[in-house]
Amino acid sequence: MNLQELFSLEGRVALVTGGSRGIGKMFVEGLLAAGCARVYISARKVEQMEATVEEFGADKVIGIPADLSQMDGMQHLVDEISARESKLDILINNAGAAWGQDYLEFSEAGWHRTMDLNVKTPFFLTQKLHTLLTAAASEARPTKVIHVSSIDGQRINPWETYAYQASKAAVIQLTRRMAARLIQDNIVVSTIAPGAFASEMNKAAKNAPDTSASGIPAKRIGTAEDMAAAAIYLCSRAGDYVVGETLTVDGGVVNAHLPNHFANPGGG
Repeated sequence: MNLQELFSLEGRVALVTGGSRGIGKMFVEGLLAAGCARVYISARKVEQMEATVEEFGADKVIGIPADLSQMDGMQHLVDEISARESKLDILINNAGAAWGQDYLEFSEAGWHRTMDLNVKTPFFLTQKLHTLLTAAASEARPTKVIHVSSIDGQRINPWETYAYQASKAAVIQLTRRMAARLIQDNIVVSTIAPGAFASEMNKAAKNAPDTSASGIPAKRIGTAEDMAAAAIYLCSRAGDYVVGETLTVDGGVVNAHLPNHFANPGGG
């Protein structure tokens, strides 16, 4: 058994949606470190995306602006990648949205924005990329699709983010259903459920990491290495037999926390 080969992503081509910042950027860093030849990233904010491309190098990271909350935005991304690549080894559906509002005032706009980007987009983007994913797939080396859910899909948090928590629970079930179908095409689908990581979506962890860490059994928030390691495991040969599962990366909040979950920080 060769440990390096077990976790290697040498020569593979990946797409990370929302890959210009936060957890998405952590995925990109990990995929490159494990040997990916090219990592495509998508984002709505062009300047931020260009900065990430410059940081990692345009020979390794290719940015494609896209609003993935819309079907035509998804198709644009697929068309751009299809014009450059004949196959896609890895897809990480990381782009997401959150919306917090009082229960009696919670808006339909916030509901649709969150549910569309967090649930609809992973399904339809994967569907639209099916040809590229199957082109890279084989029994010996299946392609990988990772949906990014959250620990907020596994337990409630103290904030009134109704659509976000419902959407992340839906992603976990969607992963199971898609995994059952796509394994027939040698595509392995799984999900990562982050806890507290420094990101724009989790400003508490980003701006006050010590305060956030106080409610985590591991006594710290997650690092880029923690998130990168989870992605490398699932995307490499090491994760080939892990089908439809949710990998929770949260320092013990969900499974090792003492009672009174309202004292802990929200998920990624």
